[in-house]
Amino acid sequence: MIDATELAAAAGQVAALRAEMAKVLVGRDVFTDRLLIGLLCRGHVLIEGVPGLAKTLAVSTLARALRAEFRRVQFTPDLLPADICGTEIYQPATGTFAVRRGPVFANILLADEINRAPSKVQSALLEAMAEGRVTIGGETFALPQPFMVLATQNPIEQEGTYPLPEAQVDRFLLHLAVAYPTPDEEAEIVRRACLAREPEVAVVLDGGQVLALADLAGRVHLDARLLDYIVALVGTTRDPGGAGLAPLAGKVAYGASPRAAIALARTAKALALLSGRGYATPDDVKAMAPDVLRHRVLLTYEAQAEGLTPDAVVAAILGAVAVP
Repeated sequence: MIDATELAAAAGQVAALRAEMAKVLVGRDVFTDRLLIGLLCRGHVLIEGVPGLAKTLAVSTLARALRAEFRRVQFTPDLLPADICGTEIYQPATGTFAVRRGPVFANILLADEINRAPSKVQSALLEAMAEGRVTIGGETFALPQPFMVLATQNPIEQEGTYPLPEAQVDRFLLHLAVAYPTPDEEAEIVRRACLAREPEVAVVLDGGQVLALADLAGRVHLDARLLDYIVALVGTTRDPGGAGLAPLAGKVAYGASPRAAIALARTAKALALLSGRGYATPDDVKAMAPDVLRHRVLLTYEAQAEGLTPDAVVAAILGAVAVP
C-alpha cells in the first residue's frame, strides 16, 4: 500500500510538472497526463493528429521539464537502421572500428512521422523499444533509463508512407488521437505565439525521480473485481456479438490481446496516482480504455466501409460490460 506521505510527495511532483507543461501548451491537460502515464508505465506512445496541433511541442516541453536527454529524428524514406541505432565507424589512424551510438540512446526519443520510414527502420526502432537494448557490431548496449519513444503520425497523408504493421503498433502502450483546440484555446494559442519571447520551462524532475514515481505507480492497489472488469472489457473486443452487442457481430476482425489487459491495468493505476489516489477505480479504467484499445481493435473491411471506428466499438463495449 501507499501511505499518505508518499501520495502527497507524488502529488506535488505531478502538480509541478503539469504547471511547467501548461506554460507552453494550451488546452492539452488530458494529453499531458497521457504522456506522463506513458512515462510512469515505462511504455511508448503513438501520437496521431494533423499538422500544427503541438504534438512535437508537447514532447519537447516534457523533455525540458525533465532532466533527461531528448533526441528528435525526422523519419524519411531514405533513413537506415544505423541512423537510429548507431553503427561502427572505421578509424584509419588505429585501423580499428569504433561504435558511434545513434539517437535512440536518449531518455526521450521523438520519432517524427514514423510511418514515412521503411519497415526495416521501423523494426529497428521497435526492437529497441521492446528489448531496451541495441546490438551494434555484435556488441549489446543497454538503453538509458527512463526510456520512452513518442512517435507521431499524420493521418491525412498516406502517399509515400509505410503504415506500421498491426503487430508493431501493438508495441505502443497508448495511441493518442489529438483533436483541434476550441475557439477560446486557439485564441490563447495565437496570443502566446505573438509574444516576443518563449516561456522558460524549469526542470522539476530528474531521471531517478521519474523512476521512483514509476515504481510508486506500480504499487497502486488494483482490486480483484477491477481486474476481472479489465479482462471482461478486453475479452469483449474479441467477440462483441457474443457479449450481447448484436450490431457489432462480425464487425471486428481481431480483438485486443492480453497485452492490452496488462496495459489497461498499468495505465489505470498510473492515472489513479496522477489523481492523488493509492487505488484504481472503474472510472480510471474507462478513461484509459480508448487510448489503450483504439490501435488494438481491428475492424473488417465491411465495418470500415460503413464508417465504424475502433473508438465507437470501444464506447459500445464500455456501455455493455457491467461495472463492478
